[in-house]
Amino acid sequence: MENSPTARLYAALESQRSAFAQEMNPTAAVRKGRLDRLAAMGEKHAVQIVEAIGADFGHRSPHETEMAELLIVGTAIRHARRHLNGWMKTRRVTTAMHYLPGSNRLMRQPLGVVGIVAPWNYPYQLALAPAVAAIAAGNRVMIKPSELTPRFSELLARIVAEFFAEGEMAVVTGDAQTGKVFTELPFDHLFFTGSTAVGRLVAQAAAKNLTPVTLELGGKSPAILDASSDFAIAAPRIAFGKLLNAGQTCIAPDYAFVPANRIDSFVLHMQRAIADLYPRLADNPDYTSIVSDRHFARLQGLLEDARNKGARIMTINPAAETFAQSARKQPPVLVLGATPEMKLMQEEIFGPILPVLGYERIEEAISYINRHDRPLALYWFGTDGTNRDQVLSQTISGGVTVNDCIWHIAQEDQPFGGVGASGTGAYHGEWGFRTFSKEKPVFTQSRLNGMFLMYPPYGKTIERMLALLKRIA
Repeated sequence: MENSPTARLYAALESQRSAFAQEMNPTAAVRKGRLDRLAAMGEKHAVQIVEAIGADFGHRSPHETEMAELLIVGTAIRHARRHLNGWMKTRRVTTAMHYLPGSNRLMRQPLGVVGIVAPWNYPYQLALAPAVAAIAAGNRVMIKPSELTPRFSELLARIVAEFFAEGEMAVVTGDAQTGKVFTELPFDHLFFTGSTAVGRLVAQAAAKNLTPVTLELGGKSPAILDASSDFAIAAPRIAFGKLLNAGQTCIAPDYAFVPANRIDSFVLHMQRAIADLYPRLADNPDYTSIVSDRHFARLQGLLEDARNKGARIMTINPAAETFAQSARKQPPVLVLGATPEMKLMQEEIFGPILPVLGYERIEEAISYINRHDRPLALYWFGTDGTNRDQVLSQTISGGVTVNDCIWHIAQEDQPFGGVGASGTGAYHGEWGFRTFSKEKPVFTQSRLNGMFLMYPPYGKTIERMLALLKRIA
């Protein structure tokens, strides 16, 4: 039992708890030092990180890894370091008149030990971006990376151990059972990125310890092309957002709403845009493979189900190439005539497949979105401000990018997170710092105050005080 995976997990947690107990509120200098080491780790091992992720995928565009993983984490570190002193400051808070001359303050303290469960699709970014926030907030961090990216997971464990003591930050590798035990540990906060189905299980596991959780999930994120939209501008942006990482992105546009009388035009613009971005696919270093045989087969099953139920499947293969199944290169596909009975309209696609739905009035698109789970992202394209504001005010989603895709995730001055089935809680920038902090209210009573008027024995005095407070409070 002493050498079992469960025992090792609890031993690592105890090591971090002990380390935190010896330094419960690290100084800004200590926190910045840890952030600096995290930055140095990414810089020193950037090539290895890119290679390991590429090997796990079969092929992953090196530029996509650099842009969507290394750049985003590096930006988060620099942003946190720049703003850390301000985030850590104890804040004065307004004190109601009847409690004067007492005063209110709000302290931000580390929680303790934070557990992070990272997925396979962006294994570096989604392990370390939350770790940046947790470290900035003064916590110790344990990370469980995905078993679906084993080369990267082993690399991450090695390079973290090179730059951090186990009591500061540790990486735990292992299979799905290890991940299950990890989520059952009594962390001070548990952060999970992954599917909605697994997120439900994580929330149940954490609930046994009353561990607070942040769930970054996914769902079916719509792109709405308004009647005022210019397809020549919108199509390349949608194609980029959909095909980044071959669609294996939690905020990729999952389906597109297009004015019914302009669907043919939209299809032509998408075909041109995709051909411009990816003139060839099979041996194109810019076009990423599907991560595993199981996920590749799942996408084929979604397409077959849609075809059998009457959808029109439009494969976009600019160079008319053939594809070796072992390469797991899925060409982009537009699906026309998709219906609610089709599996690709019931679950997150997570691949380079885009159903195109027609609408007559913008209210139809809004009603459809609101009848389903709240998405992690929503995209709106057009110039009609009235329609834009109607969509923004009458739909609820984790985040929005207007006239583009994806880019709201890169805003360190905005929170990133889901809502409902697409997640709970938020991070990035100060929102991440606050997620991993306890904001502790402190009321300081003045030596001279009138609170003695509220003490027993009760009688006419307190009745007059309560009557007064009802008028002024």
